[in-house]
Amino acid sequence: MTTRESTAARLFAAAERFVQDFAREHPGAVDPGARLREIAASVAARGTYAHTPMELTYGARVAWRNAARCIGRLYWNSLTVRDLRHLTHPDDIARECFEHLRIATNNGRIRPVISIFAADTPGRPAARILGEQLVRYADDPSSAKRRTLAKEAGWKGGQEPFEILPLLIQAAPDQAPEFYEVPEDAVLEIPLTHPHHRGFRSLGLRWYAVPAVADMTLEIGGISYPAAPFNGWYMGTEIGSRNLADPDRYDQLESVAALFGLDTSSERTLWRDRALVELNLAVLHSYARAGVTIADHHTESTRFLTHIAREQRHGRVVPADWSWIVPPLSGSATAVFHRYYDPPDPLTRPAFLHRPTPWAPSQPDRCPVTGA
Repeated sequence: MTTRESTAARLFAAAERFVQDFAREHPGAVDPGARLREIAASVAARGTYAHTPMELTYGARVAWRNAARCIGRLYWNSLTVRDLRHLTHPDDIARECFEHLRIATNNGRIRPVISIFAADTPGRPAARILGEQLVRYADDPSSAKRRTLAKEAGWKGGQEPFEILPLLIQAAPDQAPEFYEVPEDAVLEIPLTHPHHRGFRSLGLRWYAVPAVADMTLEIGGISYPAAPFNGWYMGTEIGSRNLADPDRYDQLESVAALFGLDTSSERTLWRDRALVELNLAVLHSYARAGVTIADHHTESTRFLTHIAREQRHGRVVPADWSWIVPPLSGSATAVFHRYYDPPDPLTRPAFLHRPTPWAPSQPDRCPVTGA
């Protein structure tokens, strides 16, 4: 068997599994035998095949359902799927990424959305979006490499705190990325205040509403979509316990402790814990005050167990990575802590797959749907 024949055989096997799953969950919607004959003919002629719009929607939603690190999968079937496979030019991709943010923001009532651009084809990789999310701040330590790439591409910004980085899109592996300034009307930002401490606003902290992950490849039935940004809504701990508190991110715990007059002379005073709670309280308070969807870790933990029960009624296993499902604040006080989960299978498809960035091995974000 030649290399081309072997590749085609693997692709058809992946397509066969996908079509059978699709047919099982959509009785009467497709003749799996006829559909597989179509796919076989396309693979033989072109080395690839195209999903129908219904298959694309199903595949994207099931990829979310299969995301073992995501606590917010209860709503997997509500994902809005934007079929943009006809777009390949960076200008068009950037325009639709900004429209994605507007649609997802929805005046604060965040919608789960995915925008799927062109798939890789044999010998022709499709365009990539460079960077963890569609929105990132230039002064975030985790954005250092992306900031450097943006400046190399000609961006002149990056001087102010919480300045939004431009979107970077690479049309092909051998081409330099293009940069696109993110329009102001595409990003809703929330200044952080505290319900009981008026001085909290003096810290000058803020965050954005839509966590749209952009550096993962969506794989459905053997077809890879490298530009498929998707979002849900934040869980407060992702902002308050990770983005703003992690030592290698904004590292704000000492500033919060000083503001609240906490005793930092010893770890035994638990000043870090107390500062972390105040920071998380400020995040939840600020988003609620702004009318922006956000989840707290206790409610979302209970919802995840509801999701497991619902999936079990359908005879489906729910893979889960315990270390990612348990929230990074008060983990043992949440409903997801005291139990075991089915381990994730790395071969499960459809799936969102991490890929290396141009500058370093991929460092995955937390769940984009709830931030856990």
